[in-house]
Amino acid sequence: LKKPIPNAKNTLIKVFSYDCPFCYKYDKQVTPKVVPRLPADLQFRPFHLKTKGKYGPQGSELFAVLLVRDQKNGLKDKDLYSEKSLLKKAKMAYYNAYHDKKERWDAGPDAYLQTGLNAVGMTRAEFDKEKNDPKVKALLKEWDASYEVAKIQGVPAFVVNGKYLIMTKSITSVDSMLQLINELKSK
Repeated sequence: LKKPIPNAKNTLIKVFSYDCPFCYKYDKQVTPKVVPRLPADLQFRPFHLKTKGKYGPQGSELFAVLLVRDQKNGLKDKDLYSEKSLLKKAKMAYYNAYHDKKERWDAGPDAYLQTGLNAVGMTRAEFDKEKNDPKVKALLKEWDASYEVAKIQGVPAFVVNGKYLIMTKSITSVDSMLQLINELKSK
């Protein structure tokens, strides 16, 4: 990347959006097989793209709250595709609603937000309180870097060490993706 993502050494960042059909496919079939097999010295970090989708900003806020809550609940980065992950539950609820059921939340942002809150059993009051957590605010600020990455080839976008963007069209298998990640992480 011409403009690397800051503070991303020893990471695999996945930039995604709830309204991206390819992100949905990757989250069902590829990423859950890749993340648990990442090298121990590489941290997985999801970045939601707030500029894509009508409710991208609301999605980012909720996903950041849930990621921080997952971390407080003791989930490690490699557990974010487990059934325990609130982030996963909300993501899959949005993917299912948007792509499978063709939901567009015509009633507005509150209706959109309620889909994710219902998926994880969180009240609106809890969300409103937790979205002001300094960790959530810092995460949202960090995710702003995802826009520059997404402009290159769209989403999902996988970035190793904040500077190497994997061209997803060249991925032929989970093993080939892991091999490429391993090569790039040592550069």
